[in-house]
Amino acid sequence: MKNVIGLDLGGTNSVFGIVDSRGAIRATTAIKTQGYATAEQYVDAAVAALQVIIEQEGGIGNIAAMGIGAPNGNYYTGSIEFAPNLAWAHEGVVPLAEMFSTQLGIPVALTNDANAAAIGEMTYGVARGMKNFIVITLGTGVGSGIVVNGQLVYGCDGFAGELGHAIVVPDGRECGCGRRGCLEAYCSATGVARTAREMLANTTQPSLLRQLDAGSITSLDVSKAAEQGDRLALDIYAFTGKLLGEACANFTTFCSPEAYIFFGGLTKAGDLIMRPIREAYEASVLRIFKGKAKMLVSGLDGASAAVLGASAIGWEITNR
Repeated sequence: MKNVIGLDLGGTNSVFGIVDSRGAIRATTAIKTQGYATAEQYVDAAVAALQVIIEQEGGIGNIAAMGIGAPNGNYYTGSIEFAPNLAWAHEGVVPLAEMFSTQLGIPVALTNDANAAAIGEMTYGVARGMKNFIVITLGTGVGSGIVVNGQLVYGCDGFAGELGHAIVVPDGRECGCGRRGCLEAYCSATGVARTAREMLANTTQPSLLRQLDAGSITSLDVSKAAEQGDRLALDIYAFTGKLLGEACANFTTFCSPEAYIFFGGLTKAGDLIMRPIREAYEASVLRIFKGKAKMLVSGLDGASAAVLGASAIGWEITNR
């Protein structure tokens, strides 16, 4: 049996895995996503890194296809389109599947990174057996993969499911997409850091975070402070969780999922973020939906889930 390549193309790192038919990741490699001026330079570097693990697994003759999960990835066209967090894809359309296919000589398919994570979760994670759920990825941005009746929702143009760009604060913070008040601007890792800087500037509340340079504070710093019982850090998580819970309550009205599954760096805070999400959700959701949707944290490593999901897109090609 041949293998496939799965690529989790994140805003910071690109993680590649060679995956066999049983879903085992046989080899991995990674490159930085943002260290390239053009898409061509990125693909050249990716293929060079891939060649090493491809040869370890018997050469390109043992690779049937490749699947890619990428920000603003369009399943229908195989392109990344106007991705706000990718310097080499910010201002246009990049036919990434075609570029990899040309260099590697194998069929390549591409989808949104959160959609790939949802497929990985449905195949290998806590969503096994579920037919209606939403995956929310909390990383550099906020992504989502929506599964209804066992199928991913792509919409008419391949871009359905951009829940991270639902406006939750009218005329709020500017988002990387160019609009204001998006969920991503508040509930991503960078959004949490922005909240920390705002609260530090607008209050006199004592906090361990005041010992740090405000401009360099990260969501990890907030997590560490919250774990030590820092009141300001806990307030940051309460604010973030409230926005997420209220947003999910709105999302429920159009697809009534049996679960929301969260993964990404912010979920490592555990109940510090999950408790306010659950509380805000139940306080805000329409009465007929109360008590129905589970709020779960992915049991898979974030990168592995996305790599496995991307590989599943690769297997789909071989079955066409």
